[in-house]
Amino acid sequence: MNTSLKNTARLLGAGLRALLVLSVVCGLLYPLAVTGVAQGLLGGRADGSEVRDGGRTVGSSLIGQRYDLPKQDPDDPDEVARPDLRWFQPRPSNGLGVNGVNLRYSLLLSGATNRAADDADLTAWVTEAKAAVVADNSVPGHRVRPEDVPADAVTSSGSGLDPDISPAYAKLQVHRVAERNGLPVRQVAGLVAAHTEGRTLGFMGEPRVNVLELNIALRQARGA
Repeated sequence: MNTSLKNTARLLGAGLRALLVLSVVCGLLYPLAVTGVAQGLLGGRADGSEVRDGGRTVGSSLIGQRYDLPKQDPDDPDEVARPDLRWFQPRPSNGLGVNGVNLRYSLLLSGATNRAADDADLTAWVTEAKAAVVADNSVPGHRVRPEDVPADAVTSSGSGLDPDISPAYAKLQVHRVAERNGLPVRQVAGLVAAHTEGRTLGFMGEPRVNVLELNIALRQARGA
C-alpha cells in the first residue's frame, strides 16, 4: 500500500512539474518570442496592417471597405446602399452575410456567394452590376463600353472583403472620379499609376490597386 501511494505521488509530482514547465515554455516564453520577432521584423503587419490618415487609423490594407452614401432611412434594414461616386469603388460584396446568432452585436460575416457559373441569380447580379458600372462611370465626353468592364468590377471575391482591384478597374473609374471631384483626369490617372502594385516577387499574383490607400491619396489631392 505504501509503495502504491509513493508511486502515485511520484507520478503526480512528475505530471505537475511537466505541466509547470510546459505552461512556462508554451504559454509564456514561446508567445513572447514570436511576438518579439513579429514586432521587430514585421511590426506593421503584426499590428493588423493598419492604414493611418490624419493621425488616426482609418482601416487595414488587408480588409476592403465600401464607400456608400448615407442611408435615407437608417432604420430601414432593406434599403440598398448607394455608392458614393466621388470615390473609387471596390469589388462587389455579394457574399457578405449578417450576424444572425449573437444579436448583441451588429456584425458582417465574410463569405463567398457559392453560386455556380450558370446560376440564374449570379447571372442577374453580374448583368446588373455591369450595367451599373457602365452607367456610373460614363461621363460627358467619355463613354464606358460594356466590353471594357473587367471581371473584378462585377464579381465579388471569395471573402467579399478584397481590399484590391485590378488596374483596369481603377483606370475605368478615373474619368468619373475626376469629374465628381473637379480634378484633372491626368492628375487622377497619376494617382492610380502611383498606387498600382506589381506581382509579388515579380511572379506571384496579379497587379493590383489598394482602394483604401488610393482614396486616401484622392482625398489629399482634393484637399490640396
